[in-house]
Amino acid sequence: MTAVKTVLDRDDMRRTLVRIAHEVVEKNAEPELLALVGIHRRGALLAARLKQLLDDLLDADVPQGTLDISFYRDDVATRTDQPVVHASHVPFDLRGRTVIIVDDVLFTGRTVRAAMEALGDYGRAGKIQLAVLADRGHRELPIRPDYVGKNLPTARSERVNVRLDELDGEDLVTITVEEAAWTTS
Repeated sequence: MTAVKTVLDRDDMRRTLVRIAHEVVEKNAEPELLALVGIHRRGALLAARLKQLLDDLLDADVPQGTLDISFYRDDVATRTDQPVVHASHVPFDLRGRTVIIVDDVLFTGRTVRAAMEALGDYGRAGKIQLAVLADRGHRELPIRPDYVGKNLPTARSERVNVRLDELDGEDLVTITVEEAAWTTS
């Protein structure tokens, strides 16, 4: 049996992204140096939403790119499934920029490590920051986000599911818990 708990609905997600955009502006004294890079797939979509919010707040055009980290993962050689590869696109010079990597869920930190390595192939950013919609804990690497939509303390057996309107037809974040089957004797 599976239990599903909703932790962010459409309105919560919108408010969360607006708050993150405001935090980005407050934390960065030189907003003209900002750039966003979203990790495919959902991180890239969230980065596009953040870009719109930042463009409005700053009355500017914040550069945005996307990264596919499939071949930068440290488990790429041991995976049994073939990764679905998307094109990376970083159409701006990284030198001197504050690049904010955007992802949907932060878990072990390995995806973010891979994203930083992939980003390095495009140049050397002045600073790298991290924005995530949900931080579920269980870090295996010393990585901490600069901007967090919602902290979700979870068990390792639980799953955080992010659904975005652009891919899934709805904006929703849930936690799925596999409940143990109880038997009586």
